[in-house]
Amino acid sequence: MLGVALRRLAWIPPVLLVTSVAVFALPRLLGGEVTRSVIRARSASSTPDPAVEERLNRELGLDRPVVTQYLDWLGGALRGDLGTSFTTRSPVGPAVLEAAGVSAVLAALALALALAVGVPLGALAAGRPEGAADRATRWGGAVALAVPEFVLGPVLVLVVAVGLGWLPALGWGSPAQAVLPVLTLAAFPAALAARLVRAETAEVLGHASVRTARAKGLSPRRTLLVHVVPRALTSVTAGAGPFLGGTLGGAVVVEVVFAVPGLGRLLAEAVEDRDLPVIQAGLVVVVAVALLAALATELAQLAADPRLRS
Repeated sequence: MLGVALRRLAWIPPVLLVTSVAVFALPRLLGGEVTRSVIRARSASSTPDPAVEERLNRELGLDRPVVTQYLDWLGGALRGDLGTSFTTRSPVGPAVLEAAGVSAVLAALALALALAVGVPLGALAAGRPEGAADRATRWGGAVALAVPEFVLGPVLVLVVAVGLGWLPALGWGSPAQAVLPVLTLAAFPAALAARLVRAETAEVLGHASVRTARAKGLSPRRTLLVHVVPRALTSVTAGAGPFLGGTLGGAVVVEVVFAVPGLGRLLAEAVEDRDLPVIQAGLVVVVAVALLAALATELAQLAADPRLRS
């Protein structure tokens, strides 16, 4: 398993290098439009003076060749300097790391809630096919899978925050403010986990080992917990990486809807302002997290199922 981890880790730097080249070069093909966006962000002028535009080009280094700009940025990134924001004129690194920390907490809470709800519901539904729990899980899961975050979020705000006044609609920093964003982000992975566990549990229930356990007198509940659910969890383990990737993707929408100061909201604002240093640093961080999540998922699969090691 250590060899697998080392081989996968060796791929991460080249992938991040290719990612950095792409996110650095492509936006700069827009040229002067970047400068005009920065001027509009810093002032109310919609028609910038050509002299001001030329001076700002030199100040931001956009008048140099793209290769030179990239090598300077890469050298700074290797030293821990991710550049300076075009619009706020503050260092990018601390802002990106702070926003990434918020997104990580949001994604971790949503994923934990999704697994805590989806796994038991899936096992319960498979234990009693066509029962009330099975029907509720199937219909509720279908709705959760069909409704995207940008629809579910505003609905929860209107009903729970505005209509009932139970929870705050916006912000981040208190447990109450985290409830609606976490619920919105956890709905899809919870429904997916429930469906995976239900399908795997129903299949495992037909195995000879389960029939033997029942013949030895084990109760249905103990058989389900000891012999069935652990095997069914292999599918959830395999899906943990895509779960996390989907959670990070959905976090962009959720953070904008609920005004959560995470990486998704930071990137959305940076794209609107064409703040290139923030965009390239944020995207590289997102790709790095996705790669590490895929590695962690593969190692978890190998640890849970020794047959995969061969």
